[in-house]
Amino acid sequence: MATRRRPTEPHLARKARQKMAVVEARGDPNEVLPQVLPALYGCVYRLKFGLKKAGKTTFKVGSLIARWPMSLDTPRQQWIGRVGLAIPASTRSLEQSEGCQPVLIETWDYGSLVAEIMHIGPYSTERPAIDRLLTFISASGYELAGVHEEEYLTSPNAKIQETIIRYPVRKIKNGS
Repeated sequence: MATRRRPTEPHLARKARQKMAVVEARGDPNEVLPQVLPALYGCVYRLKFGLKKAGKTTFKVGSLIARWPMSLDTPRQQWIGRVGLAIPASTRSLEQSEGCQPVLIETWDYGSLVAEIMHIGPYSTERPAIDRLLTFISASGYELAGVHEEEYLTSPNAKIQETIIRYPVRKIKNGS
């Protein structure tokens, strides 16, 4: 019988490309996300209920995912992130909310292989989990092939936050 790995242990996983509804977040996530998320969720739920009203196949609104491409040592007020929700691959446009930040459609490609770890606890205590994941990536013969990404499995207001931290990776070629 196979042993189950603990979700808080670093591991490699396959991750398919996905179409996303995306907003840009500039500044400390604790301050800017409450400002940009209403536009994002509004567009995605309008899409979902528009499909339902038209008698088409709908979708489940999944976890919020954010990409933070800068160094984690950058002061949070200088962060620039892309925050998104997965949408159906057939989506060609999104009905925008008047007066809100634009919501764009992007395809997020992972190169099929990611390294990830689950962090349980406040966002402010993620650094040891990130360091463990980066050590695992290097020790396993891989290198980063994309930006830092976080998938928020719980609300920021949850008693205990659960976050998947991930990086796209690729095998290091011998002699590189």
